[in-house]
Amino acid sequence: MILDLLFPNRCLECNRIIDGDLLVCNLCFGHLHFTHQAYADITYMQERCKLLFPVEHAFALMKFENENVSRKIIHELKYKSRKKAGKIIAGWTAERLDFPEKKPDVLVTVPLHPKKLKERGYNQLHLFTETLSEFYNIPFDHGLLKRNHYSKAQALKNKQHRLETENTFSVTKDISGKHILLIDDVFTTGNTVANIAWEIIKAGNNKVSVLVMAVDI
Repeated sequence: MILDLLFPNRCLECNRIIDGDLLVCNLCFGHLHFTHQAYADITYMQERCKLLFPVEHAFALMKFENENVSRKIIHELKYKSRKKAGKIIAGWTAERLDFPEKKPDVLVTVPLHPKKLKERGYNQLHLFTETLSEFYNIPFDHGLLKRNHYSKAQALKNKQHRLETENTFSVTKDISGKHILLIDDVFTTGNTVANIAWEIIKAGNNKVSVLVMAVDI
């Protein structure tokens, strides 16, 4: 209680004092650019994925634009130790994502290299994914994928480095005939999810769909 008085939770956009379980105030929440897409729609992101790998469905919750609220929220989640933000974003996702057909078999997150995981202290996608797993009753597997190389943050890479993906990821378990929902925070070039998707597909006639918190448009 004393910490709440001394360091109250503030809206990430306007700095107003807000409840501890919120990220933004009601007014700034209205400025979030949700995509308003449906999981089964033919979306802009799905078309981009199709150029890179066979994708079943692709869903993005928000638009990731320069200086917008979603960019600030994801930055807090990834770099400011706001781990609980993942649960809040998962709640927004659950309100907007519906699986009209058969649900995916398993939720899988883009992994961090062990060195990066130690530096950050957590994978920013895990709580998000675990919350969705509980809501949709779909199992998750944080150990299915392994990142083979340590690299600097995607946001710090130049365009050429973002295109370098050879042998970046590997599948650690036998998996075949499954529909995997691959989860990431931001879809930019699509290079990361494409690299992982091909590893999953090659592992044993699997299908891949993609879910991201935001798409860079």
